[in-house]
Amino acid sequence: MNPGQEPLVVVRGATLAYRGHRVLRGVDCRIEAGETLALLGPNGAGKSSLMRIVAGRLPPESGTVRIAGADPFREREARRAIGWVPQEIALYPRLTVAENLSVFAQLSGIGRRERKAAVQAALDLADLGEVARRPVGHLSGGYQRRANIAASLMARPRLVLLDEPTQGVDLHARAAIHAVLARLREQGAAILIATHDFAEAERLADRVAILADGRLIHEGRLALLLERIRAEVPEHEVALTNPAGPDAVAALRRAGFTPIDTGLTWRASHRAGLDGTALLGSLRAQGVPVGEIRIRAPGLDAIYREALDRAGPDRPLTLHTGNEA
Repeated sequence: MNPGQEPLVVVRGATLAYRGHRVLRGVDCRIEAGETLALLGPNGAGKSSLMRIVAGRLPPESGTVRIAGADPFREREARRAIGWVPQEIALYPRLTVAENLSVFAQLSGIGRRERKAAVQAALDLADLGEVARRPVGHLSGGYQRRANIAASLMARPRLVLLDEPTQGVDLHARAAIHAVLARLREQGAAILIATHDFAEAERLADRVAILADGRLIHEGRLALLLERIRAEVPEHEVALTNPAGPDAVAALRRAGFTPIDTGLTWRASHRAGLDGTALLGSLRAQGVPVGEIRIRAPGLDAIYREALDRAGPDRPLTLHTGNEA
């Protein structure tokens, strides 16, 4: 960004209530052109509401939202600069991929003469050429999600908003979607992505913003946040041979561990200086069915837990490792 130039997206002091419930509480947010911001937070934290006001679908009750200096709720040209990719597939299942893109090109105001080229450009960007003539309803979930993204790109938006773009797809489809987003970024688009998948956020994001109870509780450049937390202490990860009983759970919690999945894996940051061998012996002596102890560098999930712990001890924690199909 040039000195003195505003970021592409600027949100200042945004508040919003829904049916009497306050969902955004004075949120400040910015995104530079060509930058990817990952939006994290528990369910109900306000992520989707923030994305809707950035997209111009809702006005904030107070505060301001500006896209390239314009209000997206009140100014049509500002909305034309935005590509919105909802979590649900918003396509016509009986139409082919190319036919869907042509419809969305028309809705975006692209003239008949330019439409064919715009459709082809979107097919190329999302690598959908091989399925262009197939009905969307006959495609796999991964292809449908890529077509969903392509449909939002017909007007060549400067900002692309994605809500859980890889939810429910396999690893191959996730990689293909990530490749689409990488090409978008190379073309200079700013990207705002709401996700529960920490591995996805680590792979894609330049910066991360963590929401809880409608407040932005932590924000920063991902590389700097990871550098700081990895300089402090490694994490121990305990894999159990079977679910822990009440006594074993109590022992794990006393040692500072918390479960990260179905109860077969527990994780903690240890500052007491115990190495893996000593920790293994200590836990087994207390009846914990430990199969393996792994030492790992803390990742974005550790930053997330730390942010929520500082914000309040009773906040829910949603963890995804990115390994799910």
